[in-house]
Amino acid sequence: MHANVKQLRLQTKALIAATQRGETVEITFHGKPCARLVGVASDTPKKRSAPNPAFGLWADQGEASAQEIDTQVRHLRAPRSFEGSD
Repeated sequence: MHANVKQLRLQTKALIAATQRGETVEITFHGKPCARLVGVASDTPKKRSAPNPAFGLWADQGEASAQEIDTQVRHLRAPRSFEGSD
């Protein structure tokens, strides 16, 4: 695919989309090739994030009522008291 500098300025999104499809875009300035746009291949595989420990937190509760869940959450969020602190 060929594009001139004006097209690069006005149609950047379309030219980048072409590189994502695997095309190489040659940019010309005054009719002479001056640059080439190519897509970047991903060298690193996508990393999966660590599993969130809160996921499935209520799975072992069975059919817990909203009130029971609210009580548990309030217990988890309660301020902590430290012995020996004044």
